[in-house]
Amino acid sequence: MALPFLPGNSPNERLGKEKFHKSQHFDYSSGVPMLVGSEKPGIGGEHLVGQEIKSKYSVYPIGSGTGLPPWVTFDKQVLCFDAYFQETVPEAQSETYRIRKCKIYFFLEDDTIQVVEPEYKNSGIPQGTLIRRHRIPLPPPNEGQFYNLFHFNINQQMKLYSRTFTVTDCDAFTRNFLTKRGVHVNNPTTVPEDPYSSLREQLKKSMQPLRPYERHDTLKQFLDHDRKVLRFYCFWDDSQSIYVDLRELILHYFLVDDTIEIREVIPPNSGRDKVNKFLRRCRLPKHVPAKVKQPGEITDRTVLNVLTSSTMGNRYILDSLKTGAVHEEFYKDCDLIIGGEVNVWGRRVILADCDDFTKHYYHSKYGIEDFTPLQYKAPPAPKPLRPVPPYNGFGSEEDSLSFCQRLLPKPPRKDFQKFMEKDRYGLDSKVLNFQAKMITADPVDRERVFIISFYLSDDTISVFERPQKNSGVLGGKFLERGRVKKPGQELFKSQLSQYFTAQDLYVGGTLCLNSINFQLLDADEYTFKYMEQHAEEFPRANMGIIISKLRSLSEEKQSEIRKFLTLSDPSNTGFIPFESIRSLLLGLDCDLSEHEVLVLGRCFSERKQTQVDVGLMLAVAQDFLKKKAFEEFPKMARAFMDQDRHKTQRLSTKEIRTICKAFHLPVPNSLLEGLLSKFADGDEIDYHAFLAGINWLEHPAPPVMPEDTLKLLIASPASKPKLIAQSLLNYSAVLKKLQV
Repeated sequence: MALPFLPGNSPNERLGKEKFHKSQHFDYSSGVPMLVGSEKPGIGGEHLVGQEIKSKYSVYPIGSGTGLPPWVTFDKQVLCFDAYFQETVPEAQSETYRIRKCKIYFFLEDDTIQVVEPEYKNSGIPQGTLIRRHRIPLPPPNEGQFYNLFHFNINQQMKLYSRTFTVTDCDAFTRNFLTKRGVHVNNPTTVPEDPYSSLREQLKKSMQPLRPYERHDTLKQFLDHDRKVLRFYCFWDDSQSIYVDLRELILHYFLVDDTIEIREVIPPNSGRDKVNKFLRRCRLPKHVPAKVKQPGEITDRTVLNVLTSSTMGNRYILDSLKTGAVHEEFYKDCDLIIGGEVNVWGRRVILADCDDFTKHYYHSKYGIEDFTPLQYKAPPAPKPLRPVPPYNGFGSEEDSLSFCQRLLPKPPRKDFQKFMEKDRYGLDSKVLNFQAKMITADPVDRERVFIISFYLSDDTISVFERPQKNSGVLGGKFLERGRVKKPGQELFKSQLSQYFTAQDLYVGGTLCLNSINFQLLDADEYTFKYMEQHAEEFPRANMGIIISKLRSLSEEKQSEIRKFLTLSDPSNTGFIPFESIRSLLLGLDCDLSEHEVLVLGRCFSERKQTQVDVGLMLAVAQDFLKKKAFEEFPKMARAFMDQDRHKTQRLSTKEIRTICKAFHLPVPNSLLEGLLSKFADGDEIDYHAFLAGINWLEHPAPPVMPEDTLKLLIASPASKPKLIAQSLLNYSAVLKKLQV
């Protein structure tokens, strides 16, 4: 029952509204200005009575599935359907209707549809895109909605703009996609036969063209064998000529079109004129005709004159039966084999050899494995030896040799690649330094200490003598840098002299430099490391060769070594002093040099680290911080606390090292690593204790002397000490290596 129209009974419809604008009733549709008011809402954007606004979104609601928009999720994903529609053909004698096949594409990213009809030759109908890509509305009375994914299925009809399409089939992707979306895809159906297309097909088959031709498809051969050429080395026995000599030839067979080209190899000073080609590229017939055909006599087609009249003219037709065709055999790749003959227009050419590509081709295609070449000419005579005159003493041997090799001599070339690889690079000097003494009976010379340096970049040697107080001998440069010849060589000879190489220098060896013998006693740490890192170049630093030498010892010597090890280690700890095993190996004559024994000790020794007082390390660290005026301890504490997310008051060694480097802590790296190892409890460090130890402002340490700082840096755990006689050798590991 409606309320009476009295004051207070009529509600105000404008209460609570905030929008009172009018909708735009004019717009452009396909570039034409027109009234579109029926599709626009009322005042304030409210729908009018009975008005349905078209949806602006896809069938998939916003927020379902992945968080990506549909134009990203379904990008380049299209459903393809096969369909047809029947078109009426009025006022035609041969047909009343026509079946036109087409493709329907549904784009998943925006629910747009495109209909394309494949183009057929001589159809007489404009074909191609029938419906451009856009959203297609449903037929009335649902014209306010659009086609979506679930409107498509096989063996059903769809009405697109008053034209009925019947869907017959779809591709595999479309079927799989619809099945995953819960759509039951029907079985494919057949397309009805088009009577007019069948009629045209029958007429086409019954028609015989007046100019029949044979089509030779050579595209596949071109694509398969383009730029592929077989090469044969052959000769022509021209025994009937005056000179009776062999003519060397090279035969090229082009697989792309079965043509042959022959070039002649003319040796120098042969007296023959050089021609470009012995045979131009062409198809080579197997049998030479008795009479060479003139140009125009051999054609691809034969023409028959069926009518000759002065009034009606001439009538010609092609001979489809090929009554006048000339069949001629040409050489193929199967006819070319090593040892076979090729008739080159009456010349007998014999195939003697081929290249590697030709061998691989015949092996893969015909299974031929025997490619033994023919020996058709005598082997080349050996070149007479050119004796080199002996060295005369002027200049270097290499420079004198260059005067004998060419009329205009060139300076000897140096090994530039070796120079670039072995030259100094940064702190890597590429110089091997050995400590040596003279081997002489003079007591004064026996006490002199020399440093022998070998430069790997150019195999040069320099000798420097260390100056000693009150020795009576001036130190300094003893031998200028240069290559040194090995002793015992003839001075004036034809062959080049041999020089000392890096492999000739090792600890314990003897080096004769300009008739002075030196005993190599020791080497620096860089020399040992370089030789061990490049063990393939230095056999005396190769651990594999050293172990193999120990394995090759006689059973008597091996038992003596085991007995000595048992007596030297009564507690069975597995370690003995290195000096003991060194004296044993050098005394048993095991074919091991002192350098090899040192390498063995460096590999299996356990070096004792000197224990350093933590208080002294903190005092030295504070001394470095005080000199650099480092006062960033509160900021470091905040950085440690920010990194400590679990508030355990402890951080890992790696994290503390990273923060110290971020603050540029002015402490040597070796000293910092030593402090971290002292404060470490497992893999974690109490950062409060670490900061309190290095804080020279709140917890100052007693002053330190310069010699204490130097002693600490030298004995820092980060620096690896050199192998000394007091080192312990893990002989148990050596015995395990020998037993493997």
